[in-house]
Amino acid sequence: MPHTGTTSSALVDEVLREAAALHVQSCGAVAVELAAAAEAISQAFAAGHKVLLCGNGGSAAEAQHIAADLAGRFARDRAALPAIALTTDTSILTAVANDLGFERVFERQIESLGRPGDVLLALSTSGASTNVLRAVEVANARGLVTIALTGGHGGSVGHAARLHVHVAHGVTARVQEVHLTLLHALCELVERGVDA
Repeated sequence: MPHTGTTSSALVDEVLREAAALHVQSCGAVAVELAAAAEAISQAFAAGHKVLLCGNGGSAAEAQHIAADLAGRFARDRAALPAIALTTDTSILTAVANDLGFERVFERQIESLGRPGDVLLALSTSGASTNVLRAVEVANARGLVTIALTGGHGGSVGHAARLHVHVAHGVTARVQEVHLTLLHALCELVERGVDA
């Protein structure tokens, strides 16, 4: 049964207030970590390295979004930056998932594309995604700088990464909203870093 106008309006108001409160709460909680992540990415680009990104579902979409902002343009004209979302090649994803298992779809691409000094930006709203965790572990072993952007309790993904930006909230949609804002801030910091 459809919501009445008042009930629907109240729900919209509640969602917006919850999202705004989580954004405000995250301001002080993640600023230092996010700045460190942006610095690591800027240094990698300056040294001729690339950024690989991974995540599942909405986090996959955010990985692709940020790869596009880095490779294309975010807020200002600048040189293209080498950023690759490991979520976009359906042939690789389905071949690896079919032949080796879905938990290996990102790690296999890191084995193929990742080089020491590159950066892996791993997104997981739960912090518990097995394929993202395995990607971080393989990236660490291969000498990549690993950055995790997580939600929930941070989970094993957050613990495995060298840098961890954690949004302490359990609702996936709210975490994804803050992640996108943080990723946009990261892009702005990186653009400033590569322009400097």
